[in-house]
Amino acid sequence: MTAPYRAVVRGCGSYLPARVLTNAELARKVDTSDAWIVERTGIRRRHVAAEGEFTSHLALEAAKRALAAAGLAADKVDLIVLATTTPDSTFPATATRVQAALGIGHGAAFDIQAVCSGFVYALGVADNFLKLGQHETALVIGAETFTRILDWTDRGTCVLFGDGAGALVLTREKADGSATQRGVLSTHIHSDGRLYDLLYVDGGPSSTMTTGHVRMHGPEVYKHAVTKLAETVREALAANNLTAADVDWFVPHQANKRIIDSTAKKLGLEPGKIILTIEEHANTSAASIPLAIDAGVKDGRIKQGDLVVLEAMGGGLSWGSAVVRW
Repeated sequence: MTAPYRAVVRGCGSYLPARVLTNAELARKVDTSDAWIVERTGIRRRHVAAEGEFTSHLALEAAKRALAAAGLAADKVDLIVLATTTPDSTFPATATRVQAALGIGHGAAFDIQAVCSGFVYALGVADNFLKLGQHETALVIGAETFTRILDWTDRGTCVLFGDGAGALVLTREKADGSATQRGVLSTHIHSDGRLYDLLYVDGGPSSTMTTGHVRMHGPEVYKHAVTKLAETVREALAANNLTAADVDWFVPHQANKRIIDSTAKKLGLEPGKIILTIEEHANTSAASIPLAIDAGVKDGRIKQGDLVVLEAMGGGLSWGSAVVRW
């Protein structure tokens, strides 16, 4: 049955902290080098939040810019879904801080935790609320201060991540059920908790009463990523009777350039159709997809009517995809 409404993207925005940390600087802290990092990941630099700069601050700036791009006042927003692994506090939701800072006193605001897949999960949640008519205007945000949970002595993880935020504004429109109508065509999310220990943080309020640090079994994560990401993109295209040839832009989670290239090759996607920001941003977890989207919109690559495919995989293991007619 066709849903009565479709969630249409009205604007996007992003924010990166001012501080830039280069590979050369990292090489002075741990046993690594610029060449080693670039060869294995494609990363050259990343942004790091300043002291006193929280995830909510990054999210707020991205949200303001997305609203400005959409030409909408904040009081039109009645739903905020914020994907983050690095909330300001254990509770309440960081989304409520953004809600308050925007001067919004109505609707709902909550966080989604699916690590690097978080933005796709958040987009799916917001899409469902809008397409069923339960809300009218949503802010979907991915925001992270991921550098706060890194072990800076572990070269296998500390070189990979950075901080940042990105946001989309969605509004609901009457749906006609076609793949040519603007909006979110479909979202697809998955997880396999049996793979929990491949990528995790070794702390938490319930287990250790500490924040903990990121731990990862890189080769295993890589192996699962290429397979599962290609599968979920095929799933998303098939759900809309589309093929890889129909895709205008592929916006993957910016985890590792080798993963992105391998996934695109499996799918038969041309390299020129891939939006890449990993060189400048590193892996910003839930923020990476909206940051890449905003980069593609700002430089004129992503245009109205384009077919945009998103995919991500993160801890859990969790993964997912989405198809959006821009």
